[in-house]
Amino acid sequence: MTMITNHMPTAELQALDAAHHLHPFTTGDEINAKGARVITRANGSTLTDSDGNEFLDAMAGLWCVNLGYGRNELAEAAARQMKELPYYNTFFQTTHVPVIALAARIAELTPGDLNHTFFASSGSEANDTNIRLVRTYWAQKGKPSKKTIIARKNGYHGSSMGSASLGGMSAMHAQGGLPIADIHHIDQPHWYAEGGDTSPEEFGLQRAQLLEKAINDIGEDNVAAFIAEPVQGAGGVVIPPATYWPEIQRICDKYEILLIADEVICGFGRTGKWFGSETFGIRPDIMTIAKGLSSGYMPIGGSVVSDEVASVINQCEFSHGYTYSGHPVACAVALENLRILDEEGIVARVGTETAPYLKQKWEGLADHPLVGEAPIVGMMGSIALTPHKESRAMFAADAGTAGVIGRDACFANGLIMRHVGDRMVISPPLVITKDEIDTLADRAWKALDATHARLKEEGLMKAAS
Repeated sequence: MTMITNHMPTAELQALDAAHHLHPFTTGDEINAKGARVITRANGSTLTDSDGNEFLDAMAGLWCVNLGYGRNELAEAAARQMKELPYYNTFFQTTHVPVIALAARIAELTPGDLNHTFFASSGSEANDTNIRLVRTYWAQKGKPSKKTIIARKNGYHGSSMGSASLGGMSAMHAQGGLPIADIHHIDQPHWYAEGGDTSPEEFGLQRAQLLEKAINDIGEDNVAAFIAEPVQGAGGVVIPPATYWPEIQRICDKYEILLIADEVICGFGRTGKWFGSETFGIRPDIMTIAKGLSSGYMPIGGSVVSDEVASVINQCEFSHGYTYSGHPVACAVALENLRILDEEGIVARVGTETAPYLKQKWEGLADHPLVGEAPIVGMMGSIALTPHKESRAMFAADAGTAGVIGRDACFANGLIMRHVGDRMVISPPLVITKDEIDTLADRAWKALDATHARLKEEGLMKAAS
């Protein structure tokens, strides 16, 4: 079982998986009865399973393989670092060359005065760090009552106790005693689903102003920070109206509330610029990074903080950290990943060439009778499935029923798209070619046709009352 190209038969692999592997975000009995899809290799934007079937990966793994699969340079960077210094910690007044170099490179890339990084192994860990970091910041400034962090319903910030509390996913909050104390959620800027008869511009202002109301209700002296994704990724690629982020920035500035931009999905080229904050004109005090930092080749994340935040935190011993904070191999791989993204002009090409081409193809899917809208920014987009386009109606069936049918139809057509409720979402590798974008659009249309036919056949093309 050590050789990917010489593996057991699929049924035996599935049986072993069912016997010993607990999957994330999965009903175990369901997948064990069906048998997991076994991915054995990948190259560029294409995955291959244990039966030799190929899939265009329009999700870049989990929003992370920005550079695409099969870049030997990253494997070689990991091997070199493993031979030289496979591990050492950054506790106890110690550092090492890869973490120094990566922190400096991140400071060059991030906007504004975000010049200091506290490293973690994931976005979840980094957002847990952010909770303690902002509360410590305010305590150091003599305002220990500023503990509450305001976040958004349907936002996603990870699945650990702290990060899942920051997130606004009701299904996650239903398990494990979430959210933890001093986390408050406001409504999301999802015009299509929640805007009613208001214009997107008016709706964006209304939803942003909920932050100001929450600050006043809770008390400015009790609010530490506001956290949000520039674009809600796992929530369904919710792109806020143009009026939203300028108003959020105004409110944070007015009340001296720290603004945390969760760039775990949006960062490192996903929106057509290095960071979503640049795309939407956000000036964060703290930026959460992960995923595209290493293109998923190694687990690494971090909290990038401003000069002001760092100057306050550095006045005390911040009693926080992880065994793998700034792991030398992860840092070396991330450095190589950033070098390739920059030197090969991949981020620039997304902004000027491939993202505009994808936008044209993607928005064409809105002509399908099953699609209510097809919003997209950079290399992340969604399509809303609806039984009635004109009214933006929801399905009468349980949320996600149509989405699951759509996801399965995509797999049957050699395409990996994710469903979020009854929205289909994409986040392809940044290296996807125009020919592959054509293939993506063609397969998506065929999957929509198959989904539409099945929904009609099963009597599911009914709008909720």
